[in-house]
Amino acid sequence: MRYEGNIFRPPSEAYSLILQVTIGCAHNQCTFCSMFKDKTFRVRNQDEVLEDLDMARRRYRRVDRIFLADGDALVLSNAKLMRILNHINRLFPECERVSVYGSPQDVLNKTPEELKELYDNGVGIIYIGAESGSDKVLKDICKGVTRAQLIEAVRKIEASGIKASVTFISGMGGRDGWEDHAIQTGTMISEMEPSYVGLLTLMVEPGVPLEADIRSGKFQVLTAEEVVAETLLMLKNIDVKEKCVFRSNHASNYVSLRGDLPRDKDKMIDMLRRAMKDHNMLKDERFRML
Repeated sequence: MRYEGNIFRPPSEAYSLILQVTIGCAHNQCTFCSMFKDKTFRVRNQDEVLEDLDMARRRYRRVDRIFLADGDALVLSNAKLMRILNHINRLFPECERVSVYGSPQDVLNKTPEELKELYDNGVGIIYIGAESGSDKVLKDICKGVTRAQLIEAVRKIEASGIKASVTFISGMGGRDGWEDHAIQTGTMISEMEPSYVGLLTLMVEPGVPLEADIRSGKFQVLTAEEVVAETLLMLKNIDVKEKCVFRSNHASNYVSLRGDLPRDKDKMIDMLRRAMKDHNMLKDERFRML
């Protein structure tokens, strides 16, 4: 396999074969994100992509899952994606699932028929970084999309048969906007009804635009205790009808939560309330990482 630059994948794709079909992120404007700032976006040569799959087949006896990188591989036309998927299906008949990062814009640019075609040919999950349900926060972080567009994109994914895995970030509203961020994120999840929700906690790496706002005092990072209070308020505002797998067990999180909504909502709320009283339950800053 041949890779360019740093490679990122969702935690749940730890054991997947990673196939780089685009380089970087087509949007690449989010103020908090450093993931693809070292790359200029481009679509990778498809012949090289297929050659990588050929190399992987010669190297690995079994490949159960394949993840299409980089930041928003779903930006590719269905014609290009289908060429890759057809090659995967021929070479790796044992492959159970293909997954991909996709921006809301990518999803909205696909027709329902195109998403269904991807589902029928092996795409099982699309990962979307929503970050917040608040239009103000989305504007502040230069997400390039509105709350309504995010909800539409996720519901469109789920309607195709593909599962949506949506990521949000605790603390993304800062100290001034934490309540709006929490409430709007909770109600957004309720309206989206995604199959999976992943909750990370904000960690600001050097050099990202948000760092300057923190230095100037424009943006104030939440304390661990404030993050727990925000997460509690968010959970209170989630009212999904269908099963939603909820995970807040990323290395960046202060409190590890695992459960299925709505079944485990009260259990997770109780755990957060305990953590607000017993600060020994909070992860030490030294052990948090992205």
